[in-house]
Amino acid sequence: MYLSFVGLCLVGIIVAYFVNNPIKHGTWFLVRRFINWFPLGMTYSFLYMGRYNLVVAKNALGTTMSNEDFGWIFFWGTAVYAFAFLVNGPLVDRIGGKKGIIIAAIGAAAANIGLGVLTYLVALHRLRMNLVVAFSLLYALNMYFQSYGAVSIIKVKAYWFHVRERGVFGAIFGTLISFGVYFAFDWSGAILAMTKAHPDAPDGWLQHLVRWAFALKDQSVDATWAVFFIPAIIVLFWMVLDVWLIKDTPEEANFAAFDTADASSGHMDEELTFWDLLRRVLFSPLILLLAVLNLTSGVLRNGITQWYFIYGNQIRQPDAEFFVAHWGLLLCVFGIVGGFAGGLVSDKFFQSRRGPPTGLFCGLALVLAIIMALALHSSPFIVGLAGVLITTAAVGITSLMAGTAATDLGGRKATATCSGIVDGSAYLGTALQSVSLGYLTGFSWVWWPVFLMPFAIMGGLISLKIWNELPPATRKYVAEVEHKHVAGVTP
Repeated sequence: MYLSFVGLCLVGIIVAYFVNNPIKHGTWFLVRRFINWFPLGMTYSFLYMGRYNLVVAKNALGTTMSNEDFGWIFFWGTAVYAFAFLVNGPLVDRIGGKKGIIIAAIGAAAANIGLGVLTYLVALHRLRMNLVVAFSLLYALNMYFQSYGAVSIIKVKAYWFHVRERGVFGAIFGTLISFGVYFAFDWSGAILAMTKAHPDAPDGWLQHLVRWAFALKDQSVDATWAVFFIPAIIVLFWMVLDVWLIKDTPEEANFAAFDTADASSGHMDEELTFWDLLRRVLFSPLILLLAVLNLTSGVLRNGITQWYFIYGNQIRQPDAEFFVAHWGLLLCVFGIVGGFAGGLVSDKFFQSRRGPPTGLFCGLALVLAIIMALALHSSPFIVGLAGVLITTAAVGITSLMAGTAATDLGGRKATATCSGIVDGSAYLGTALQSVSLGYLTGFSWVWWPVFLMPFAIMGGLISLKIWNELPPATRKYVAEVEHKHVAGVTP
């Protein structure tokens, strides 16, 4: 039933994509653009599954991996992810998003296979090195290749979506993140249930297939390693479709050149070197503000996504068991709401300015973190609800910053570099919260929501600072459209 519901959400996203057409593209352009972004987006979603499956595996491994151990493993992975953008962003700007997503898929699949082999050795007590070191090395390798994913999808988007459409694409980007989290938690949980040595669910054809492929012949140990192997296989399937279907620009798909009215408009003939691209980002106060703002979203998003699932498994949640049992589904649905709310509000009410809805999301996250802290020991249901609503706000912020604002203000020529630095900053925030909360929750879980509050405040203050920011080409386009409306001319 839940899978059907997620399928209906996907259908709704696709319908919203085709209905939203402010630039009045032709039907074939909309269809060909869909053929472009859908396999690219699904590859990205399953990369997410191969990123957060570690959280599910941590719970399955029990006391073998403590909260602090997990915090350090996740810290090293996310730190590598963040700093990899200094190289991978400019590289994808030069080689294109199609090659970037192929590199991401092959590398992340290989790393997940390595994590599966490592988990197999741990489960059978055959590991001869420190567990934290072994998992950290492979998870860091996984996250290095994962870092190609976001910049590649955004690089391709930059050439196919006008600035006035990018709020909705930001919503689609947030939806892809949300689907990935659903796959990571609920599908990975289903994989673990099917590969138990003594499964609770009745046998079905899928369970027989999964157990035949991954379980031990004597079925003496839970085949936890399957949670890494299966996402690798799925990612490689979508990668094959990417090779076949993706075009980096409309011109490659036999359309006319398309001016998207971002910061690169009028400068498309410029050739930017690797160092030009880095300087454009690292010496831009505005891009650095976006990066710090997205750092706060990384703390908020993964501070909930990662730790509520662990909290709910370690501390009994009476009357709120649904949250833990269907954590991936809830994150998916509420993440979609956050992505679309931010994107539509930005495009429809603020002339594609990204600061106003981001500020609203930060204020919402602060209020919810306070409520969560007050209810932590009295109402498990309110804690769970506040948690998923914080992820709604955080996904909205990420969609607007990494998926949209960095592209608008960086322009098509430097979009991977700009969005990479901004998205990487979210994972600096993730690394920070991972090691901090891994340590703090060892003392008391009450530090969990308290730790999130100052980051919501910081994000809100930066949102006020960038409230009116728009690329000059976008301002010009908006002014021209408004002039035509006043004159009674259809744009």
